[in-house]
Amino acid sequence: MTIQEFQCIMPIGNIPSVMEHGIVSHYLAERLVHTSVALETVQERRVGKQIPGGGKLHSYANVYFHARNPMMSRRRAEAEDLCVLRVKTNILEIPGTVITDQNAASRYVKFLPPSAIDKLNLCYIYAREWKHPQDQIADWKHGSAKCAEVLVPERIPVGFLEGAYVVNKFSLEKLVELGFTLPIAIEPDIFLH
Repeated sequence: MTIQEFQCIMPIGNIPSVMEHGIVSHYLAERLVHTSVALETVQERRVGKQIPGGGKLHSYANVYFHARNPMMSRRRAEAEDLCVLRVKTNILEIPGTVITDQNAASRYVKFLPPSAIDKLNLCYIYAREWKHPQDQIADWKHGSAKCAEVLVPERIPVGFLEGAYVVNKFSLEKLVELGFTLPIAIEPDIFLH
């Protein structure tokens, strides 16, 4: 399986800031006016987490391998106010970048160098569904794997963005009004619609 892009769930209202500063770490975002889609319970687990051989988790900008995941599922009612930014795969070449095999907040997560990407179960990460109603443990594992991440120190510069997905025409128009000039595609399935 070839990875075409990475994806970042972003409130449309944050786009002017993203177009100026890029996708930034949690620490850098604290200095900017922005709206967060992060879940507080997950952020509490991320706050003190140290990347082996690197910095604190909150000092990294993070993107998903695939945004059609449990995080998006929890935010599906807000889909019209969200976009999914398409991020070039060459972010893996940014020094200090780390990949994870599941949500970085998980206590079982593996932090790996980009060269170990072949160790990830991409079929599992990109699976359309992650629910396992007959097996709660498999459900938890797969849900966490669907949230596998790429972690880039401090920020992903604007030049690594290649477009966005939105749920409908209304969201597309909002994105354009805010000055987003990269290609935009309407893809409701990513937003679980």
